Amino acid sequence: FEQWEMNVPQEIRGDSLWKMRAYRLSLFLSDLGWADAGKLLRDVRTARIADQLYRSLGNISSSIAEGYCRGTSKARITFYEYSLGSVRESRDWYYKGRHVLREKVVDHRMNLCTEVIRLLIRMIDNERTRNRRVGRTAPTI
Repeated sequence: FEQWEMNVPQEIRGDSLWKMRAYRLSLFLSDLGWADAGKLLRDVRTARIADQLYRSLGNISSSIAEGYCRGTSKARITFYEYSLGSVRESRDWYYKGRHVLREKVVDHRMNLCTEVIRLLIRMIDNERTRNRRVGRTAPTI
């Protein structure tokens, strides 16, 4: 992961969004998913899984990025929840692709998905708490 981070373009690493671990991990997952989807695509039985997996993986970081720049907690929560749905979907697709992907690969990817899920749940809870505490919309991050 650390080696991968160093190879991400400065245009991405220099953005304040990069400070969010959930974003970094989900972007990493989508890169890993490129090769995983390629392997799944080679087997007729898992070709449809490849497409669904890669799309759901790509949506995780995209939804975090879109939510990050929203001006209200409610809007951020909506996109973080989209991301949460996509990461859970990705974990489900990885499980379904386990017959083609190596067990070690599936375990690694599912563990990463679970870590992103935990981070997103915390982010959503923090946004809800912030919104209640201030009684107004939270400042734009």
